[in-house]
Amino acid sequence: MKVHFISIGGSVMHQLAIALHQKGYQVTGTDDEIFEPALSNLAQAGLLPATIGWDPALIDASLDAVILGMHARADNPELLKAKALGLKIYSFPGYIYQESLQKKRVVVGGSHGKTTTTSMIMHVLNQQEQAFDYLVGAKLTGFEQSVQITDAPIIVCEGDEYPASAIEKQPKFHFLYPHIAILTGIAWDHINVFPTFDFYLEQFVIFMNRIEKGGMLIYNAADPELSALVNQHKRTDIQYQPYEVPKHQINHGITTVELAGVVGELSVFGDHNLMNCQAAYYACAALGISAEQFLLAMANFTGASKRLELLASNHQMNIYRDFAHAPSKVKATVQAVKHQFPNRKLYAILELHTYSSLNADFMQEYKGALDAVDEGVVFYAKHALALKKLPDLPANKVIEGFDKAGLIVINEPSDLEKWVLAIPSEGINILFMSSGNYDGLNINSLAEAIIQNNSEG
Repeated sequence: MKVHFISIGGSVMHQLAIALHQKGYQVTGTDDEIFEPALSNLAQAGLLPATIGWDPALIDASLDAVILGMHARADNPELLKAKALGLKIYSFPGYIYQESLQKKRVVVGGSHGKTTTTSMIMHVLNQQEQAFDYLVGAKLTGFEQSVQITDAPIIVCEGDEYPASAIEKQPKFHFLYPHIAILTGIAWDHINVFPTFDFYLEQFVIFMNRIEKGGMLIYNAADPELSALVNQHKRTDIQYQPYEVPKHQINHGITTVELAGVVGELSVFGDHNLMNCQAAYYACAALGISAEQFLLAMANFTGASKRLELLASNHQMNIYRDFAHAPSKVKATVQAVKHQFPNRKLYAILELHTYSSLNADFMQEYKGALDAVDEGVVFYAKHALALKKLPDLPANKVIEGFDKAGLIVINEPSDLEKWVLAIPSEGINILFMSSGNYDGLNINSLAEAIIQNNSEG
């Protein structure tokens, strides 16, 4: 097989390129910019383009497939040539489907919890030494890559609802046609992609209708929007498995969960993770894994990167980082930490970084998201607004939207660092939430500095 990647430097595109190279395919690719870690990963695999930029000369009739990254434009010269030659052109998920035609496909969709739920399934299958392929949106302990394509009989995919490519405007999860599907919940976000809630809901209806006959939909019955959608669009040719928060106990910061009458300890915590765990269990059970096997494997699952990731700790405090940025994710993450450690004060720092979160009209969606926080900061860089060509976001609009007493708005990383370093260091937890990088502020180093200051004190 000869495969060419247009926009090979993407976070998942370069991982797929490496996976196909490892499978024995002849792989080429181009991009107009390639950053770390893709740069080093491609170089190590011998796939780094000799020059940066597009090269239509690489597009010829010998190619079996051209894979188009979502950041490549419709007028890309390589894409235009591929079309002129009548070559097979795929979006990333479209090609994943082609590689998985003979596999049992497990696809995890939903507005939140996709990465963690996918990671849980992968972790358990790995612990059980089952052969499987995968596609996941984060770096996981025990897995060298975020994409693997072999001849394994199963593939586990994180399926997101955002457009696949410049010429395939459909959501990525529409291409995957699962045998086992999970929907973790529905919360409207990314208003630049989904301008109305009804349009957003429609994408999930299409996904449910593309579950293979005889398949299964595992869905979060605690989510009223999702439950209503499932009940309105029920099919007679698939199974339905609802789930909610399973039976559990919390003792001294340790969560014990009960699944199918079997009890086991978890390293992760929070109602959202307990629901993710329940969903992952039902998927694994459909793949032949018992509750005992599942919980034995889950005992050492510590989570995906940036999902309630413990950055630093001592006997007086824990410092966490989480990818949460949408309102529902922020609320769930905050409540999880507060519920797990009810006797500790919680200091939370949320960065507004996405198009939606930096939009003044969207602020009302965050109402109540930080209510469980003892002291809270909302941070956003002014030049992030400029990059997204958005008007200024006044601090009073943010405070009004969150409706949180005492909320502080900060725009400069240096001011944020000073605020964090001034936090009292006894009996507390600190939670950083962002899909960005706090305008270049090194959160890992800051966490270490906080712990060091506490030790010296």
